[in-house]
Amino acid sequence: MKAAVLYEAHKPLVIEDVTIDGPRDGEVLARVVATGACHSDYHVMDGSWHGSNFPMPVVLGHEAAGIVEKVGPGVTSVKPGDHVIMSFAPSCGRCKRCSGGQPHLCQSMSGGRGTMYDGSRRIRRGNDLLYHFGGGMSSFAELSLLHESQAVKVRKDIQLDRAALIGCAIMTGVGAVLNTARVEPGATMAVFGTGGVGLSVVQGGVLANASRIIAVDLKANKLAYAREMGATDTINASDADPVDAIKEITGGQGVDYAFDAIGFASVSRQCYDVTRRGGTTVVVGMAPTGQEIPIPATIPGEEKIVKGCFYGSTRPQIDFPRLVDFYLAGKLKIDQMLTRRYKFDEINESFDALHRGDNARGVIMLS
Repeated sequence: MKAAVLYEAHKPLVIEDVTIDGPRDGEVLARVVATGACHSDYHVMDGSWHGSNFPMPVVLGHEAAGIVEKVGPGVTSVKPGDHVIMSFAPSCGRCKRCSGGQPHLCQSMSGGRGTMYDGSRRIRRGNDLLYHFGGGMSSFAELSLLHESQAVKVRKDIQLDRAALIGCAIMTGVGAVLNTARVEPGATMAVFGTGGVGLSVVQGGVLANASRIIAVDLKANKLAYAREMGATDTINASDADPVDAIKEITGGQGVDYAFDAIGFASVSRQCYDVTRRGGTTVVVGMAPTGQEIPIPATIPGEEKIVKGCFYGSTRPQIDFPRLVDFYLAGKLKIDQMLTRRYKFDEINESFDALHRGDNARGVIMLS
């Protein structure tokens, strides 16, 4: 099969012939139809995550949808031919976190950086083992090997390029609002960063019936996307201080909920500063390795809550099908988010566009 391999940070992905093991007990082999170009992959490519310490050569990719090719012994939830959205958070279903409704924080299947959920590696170039990404799924390849919990069956009347976006950006952003923050009707919220995740936070605010959704970005085209997704107000941070602007919009009070959908400590601090007393700051974006968020010592008197959000606090088997239903009912604007499709051999171009901020979301089509 073909896979896009990263050999070194700051270098292009190289499409090469590789092999992948067949599924073992409890595993699924799926053909990747569509996979998103996401900043989490880009952060490895540009060295901002773990720098030169990230294990390479690696097959990246973690936002994808496809069709089941083969299942290993013991798999009961999917069969060959089923359409699936792939989750980058494998779960055992038995540990304390899974039993408590937090399968995305599974204690048993964290694997290791660059490996499958069980610590193994299954992709080879010749005799050399390559490293994995995204809970082992490595979707920048024609085939993806998954734990059964990562292959979530969905109805076949959603096109798989749309379904792929649910696997990361939409789940993370919408989930940050509905699952992590649990924004209530009538609440006010601000979103810093209007890439794929931030635009999904905006859409989550619409689904939650927030009364005001303020979007912040440096690029006019991305703020236009935010308005299309349902933002009530937009602030171009290259023209105005977003903290001052949000305080002015809210009569000096700040918002009930502020979301950092970028992943920089300075942005997280801005989110904290625009959160009202007793409100909630949600850190969604993953910051470069080594950054720390400065929180003022006045936090006890302000009773502000600072929450991390991993993968939209997802329960994939519940949330993925629900988001598909939302889309097919016209409640999620996935068509408008998917602004360009790329052929597999254009994958590096997709990340150049991501870096420039050209697209709401770009998707690489593998079949």
